[in-house]
Amino acid sequence: MDSYKNSGVDVTAGYKAVELMSENVKRTKIPGVLSSLGGFGGAFEIPSGYTHPVLISGTDGVGTKLKIAFALNKHNTIGIDCVAMCVNDVLCCGAKPLFFLDYIATGKNFPEKIAQIVSGISEGCIMSECALIGGETAEMPGFYPVDEYDLAGFAVGIVERDKILNPENVKPGDILIALPSTGVHSNGFSLVRKLLQPSEELLTPTKIYVKDVLPVMNYIKTIAHITGGGFYENIPRSLPKNLKAEINLKSIKILPVFEKIQRAGNLELDEMFHVFNMGVGMVLISSPDNADKILNNINNSYVIGEVVKGDNGILLI
Repeated sequence: MDSYKNSGVDVTAGYKAVELMSENVKRTKIPGVLSSLGGFGGAFEIPSGYTHPVLISGTDGVGTKLKIAFALNKHNTIGIDCVAMCVNDVLCCGAKPLFFLDYIATGKNFPEKIAQIVSGISEGCIMSECALIGGETAEMPGFYPVDEYDLAGFAVGIVERDKILNPENVKPGDILIALPSTGVHSNGFSLVRKLLQPSEELLTPTKIYVKDVLPVMNYIKTIAHITGGGFYENIPRSLPKNLKAEINLKSIKILPVFEKIQRAGNLELDEMFHVFNMGVGMVLISSPDNADKILNNINNSYVIGEVVKGDNGILLI
């Protein structure tokens, strides 16, 4: 034990971390969880009531936003970002998140810090109405700096096969509805960190849209999660090849943080829309007949454009 500890790995710290995080994990338990923390795998029973259930999976990390958490020594919200990046993607397929697993790799295991990270992950799972059923904490001295860590996650959701959202159902005249973001979310931070000093504003967690979107899922044709690549990369993924999104630039409620970034880097507006969400974290596409049902049920949602004929892509007008 001492030889391993002298090499930089303290297994007793690992035991302590599991002990500290266990209460947060328990907070996320929902019907279907069959396993407890500490096993070799997480077990979750597929819910009843589905005719032809399909499991939808998604995995992601937080990226260099972690550097902001390191600089501010604040670690209890970054886990929300990790959950959000995964469950929001699963949601884009029409699926309800069921469970989540995390992976934390660090240069040195400080149990209290790990517990803070997991508290954010647990909070994200509660926001998503899914369970944290497992994970892995790896202490890797010499690979990561002592005070730093990486964070990634994996989510699984469920949807009826005939309810999976399909871009081929989108038609000309369908409406683009924006759901506001809470800020930069979790992409573009390699650029942000060059332009702005670390701040609490930059650490604002990524918005989780599960509770907003699931109740109106029957009125939605497709969904775009605006992450890395901004508008230009993500919105076309929710459209068929022969259609494009025509977006009214003046309709977009750009958040002040993006104006700060643009000024600091003297960036063209077009580049901003290629990199950032600009205040729109998710775009829902619906028929004109169903648009009001969404707008009336999701607070602060608003129309930003429509689908038109043309090569797959977006047009800012």
